[in-house]
Amino acid sequence: MSIDSRIARFVSPWVRDLTPYHVADATGLIKLDAMENPFPLPATLREQWNDAIARTELNRYPDPHSTALKAAWRASLALPDSLAMILGNGSDELIHLLCLAVAGMPGAKVLSPEPSFAVYRIAAQSLGLDFVGVPLNANDFSLDLAAMLEAIERTQPALVFLASPNNPTANRIDAEGLEAICAAAPGLVVLDEAYYRFAQGTRVKEAVDHDNLVVMHTLSKIGLAGLRLGALFGPQPWIDLLERLRMPYNINTLTQVGAQFALEHLADFERQISLIVEARADLHAALSDVNGIRTWPSATNFILFRAPAGRATAVFESLRAQGVLIKNVSGAHALLADCLRVTVGTARENAVFIAALTKALA
Repeated sequence: MSIDSRIARFVSPWVRDLTPYHVADATGLIKLDAMENPFPLPATLREQWNDAIARTELNRYPDPHSTALKAAWRASLALPDSLAMILGNGSDELIHLLCLAVAGMPGAKVLSPEPSFAVYRIAAQSLGLDFVGVPLNANDFSLDLAAMLEAIERTQPALVFLASPNNPTANRIDAEGLEAICAAAPGLVVLDEAYYRFAQGTRVKEAVDHDNLVVMHTLSKIGLAGLRLGALFGPQPWIDLLERLRMPYNINTLTQVGAQFALEHLADFERQISLIVEARADLHAALSDVNGIRTWPSATNFILFRAPAGRATAVFESLRAQGVLIKNVSGAHALLADCLRVTVGTARENAVFIAALTKALA
């Protein structure tokens, strides 16, 4: 029996039809494609960080419950005791666990506005779940609440994913929209706040008032993308279900120690976040001055912009040839036609990007 015939016989069709998540090679390029903090670990913390890492006992398994790390994270949010939490190897693992929890139910569906974070669709489809995408409003990428409520009523989804601020559109969902969706959803609503530190704060405590709302955070965007750590907060019964699916020791010792240290020194990272927010305003203004470019407001550490009609890929390739890597999202969804996404970098990186973009459009 050939490999192809074995795969056809034993591997689910939806797995064979999946398109893998693509990560571009950024070797030798100014990397403005992945919403990373452009600043390294603050110099004032490096020696203490190294000492903390050096004291870890790598010959032992990690704390399976990440007790100290959870305590530090809860303290940083002043989280009430009524909200439980679970940690994942990045938010991606938590999204997968959420989909896994409902995957065995006949006809279970996952719903999300689109365009949004691609992993919602990938995780759902990898487990054979039906994914329902509800288009955002075309002009400003705001939530089409009427369409969302109609889709919820019609499809009765087990999971609703809401990214706020949203990736790649960089805008937030208003409080009224979130409230209406929680009231209408028969299943669980997942509020993904990966970028909340660049916006107007977190809504995590709103999960106290809703028995079908959980809130997801990550440390990737504050400067710890390499640690791969996400957290989900919500009512204890939902977290207990996910704990039954979580693999033991999913958070390694180095991640636990490093993340706990960062949370205990959060002020140093918040200073970097303030610099990024200031740079975002400057970059948005510079982009708005480039002839032929349309931009949208951003509550994140990236900016979505539209190139002249039919030129997004050519602009992307020209920028890459000039040593600048951004994200070409023009083919990700019909509403993103001709759109590109750039991460806010350092002042020098942003200046190089604007000069390269101007040249690409010339």
